[in-house]
Amino acid sequence: MMDVRMFTVGMVQENSFLFRREDSDRAVLIDPGDEAERLLAAIDEMGVGLDAILLTHTHFDHVGAVAPIARATNTEVWVPELEKQVLANINDYVPWPGFGPFEDWDAEHTVKGGEKLQLAGYDIDVIFTPGHSPGHVTYSIPEEEVIFSGDVLFQQSVGRTDLPGGDWPTLLASIGTLVDELPETTRVHPGHMGLTTLGAERASNPFLAELAR
Repeated sequence: MMDVRMFTVGMVQENSFLFRREDSDRAVLIDPGDEAERLLAAIDEMGVGLDAILLTHTHFDHVGAVAPIARATNTEVWVPELEKQVLANINDYVPWPGFGPFEDWDAEHTVKGGEKLQLAGYDIDVIFTPGHSPGHVTYSIPEEEVIFSGDVLFQQSVGRTDLPGGDWPTLLASIGTLVDELPETTRVHPGHMGLTTLGAERASNPFLAELAR
């Protein structure tokens, strides 16, 4: 049984996820976007050590708490290969005033899609899902029928494509990969808004109408 905790953090209301096998003392943190102290307190409360910090992409609202958490827990970071330089120079890529400053981090590992990671007792598939950002990846745990989709797919919505490196046809193709290759019952843990399933979004998400055609 998988134990997943969702924490909605920061001014942009981003979802960070902490997951482990039930009763395990090892966990993985995905997209720690803000509120490092709150996330560290949750890690301590669960009584777990982190095997990894996994990033779906490097927009500031998904990586703002990476450095303080990685340093406090002595945990290595996996980042999309195409966006490693963004994490190392976060403040150069913040598109709007009033956010930050954030602390840079030089990630220890990169992913580009196709990798199979073994972390916290799980086999995790890395799927390349660009369109919202150039290097965006989705983390899939087939055993649990769970994905962590970052800002690719939301409940009744999709990621925006008007930021640098965004592209609508590319995003739609990435979503198509997920809904075509994974079971409809796969639970989607998105970077914003509520939880959903691939089947529910394929059936009623208005942005996916082009896929149906």
